[in-house]
Amino acid sequence: MKITKLVVDKLPIPVGQVKKTAQKRYYDDMLKGFGVRVTSGGTKAFFVEKLVGNKLRRITVGRYPELTVEQARKEAQKVLGKIATGIDPIAERKEKRAKSVTLKEVFTDYLLARKALKQTTINDYHRLMKETFSDWQNKPILEITKDMIAKRHALRGEASHARANSSMRLLRALFNFAAGQYEDAQGRSLILENPVKRLSHTRAWYRIERKQTIIRPHELPKWYKAVQEVKDQRSTGKSAILRDYFLLLLFTGLRREEALQLTWDRVDLEAKTITITDTKNHQTHILPLSDFLLDLFKARKAESISSTSPFVFPGDGKTGYNVEPRKVMNKIINESGVTFTLHDLRRTFVTIAESLDIPAYALKRLLNHKMNYDVTAGYIIMDVERLRVPMQRITDHLLKLMGVKKSAEVIEFPKQLEHTPELEAV
Repeated sequence: MKITKLVVDKLPIPVGQVKKTAQKRYYDDMLKGFGVRVTSGGTKAFFVEKLVGNKLRRITVGRYPELTVEQARKEAQKVLGKIATGIDPIAERKEKRAKSVTLKEVFTDYLLARKALKQTTINDYHRLMKETFSDWQNKPILEITKDMIAKRHALRGEASHARANSSMRLLRALFNFAAGQYEDAQGRSLILENPVKRLSHTRAWYRIERKQTIIRPHELPKWYKAVQEVKDQRSTGKSAILRDYFLLLLFTGLRREEALQLTWDRVDLEAKTITITDTKNHQTHILPLSDFLLDLFKARKAESISSTSPFVFPGDGKTGYNVEPRKVMNKIINESGVTFTLHDLRRTFVTIAESLDIPAYALKRLLNHKMNYDVTAGYIIMDVERLRVPMQRITDHLLKLMGVKKSAEVIEFPKQLEHTPELEAV
């Protein structure tokens, strides 16, 4: 048939199945490859169909009646002309779109591709995008230059060296992702060099000293006393919940989110273990409970018997668990005079464990550190029960440092008589 306005108007609507759209294509006799597609939804659209190389390409020209038949025929002739000269219109459109893709769009595609990212990481990425790149969101990523990156890194560094570095590490990841995701019409990457490399070439990255702060042994009694005595301004029970949360961090070395998100179905009071599934290295982490921790969980369970929350440390927010311990932390700091962060509790646990000469492999397992590059570690199968003794030793030592548990008394034995021939003769 020759496609005309009268013909297009009279084309029947195909009948589709439930939840499935049907469509039928009609081809023009006058212009080979030109046609119109009708769907069961009533949509009519013009298209061009042609072999490009060994691939059948079908390119939508436009919808009817927004595009008239005459206009569609002219657009189709242009597309067919490009194909005749060896140009792939679909690849050309893809390249055009790729060249205009914005930083925000790359970020969205990146998050969709990185399905294994933890929610805390995703949240931090969103904060970095807002803090550092709010005015770049709608800028095509190809327009972000090395000079722009160097200046923005320096500007962000005036507020925080660490956040400036983190922002640029995220931007570097986005450029690396874009290099593999967006191509030109010939299938070549549109990004030939990651512009964030400028910071490495010029040695502009800020040097961030790793934090070494811990609660020192002589501070533990004051800290523990303040934790035990912290009170709520209102009888919400929040301080008691966070008291146990702080103690769990100190006596296990767990990361803050791992402990906050702990649910009762992961606590086995009979086996005396807790299981952390959503870990930083994505490996399930099973820890034995020392006597002190077992009593802590039993008491927490008894206090939460009337609660319907699945979380060991429930909260009132949308997450269902406690997310903001800062107020209670400040009370403890003011009362004890001991300044600490939540990660300080993990570092304190590690420091105490190391001082007790806990075997390195046992310590790594207690902290759930990866041992990918340790050949020997690959041959060591360490059951949770083998971690119970080291865990109890660490707990006992912490309690002694806090003054909760008395240290063993040193008893002096009488000196032995010196060995002499006269005594042997007696």
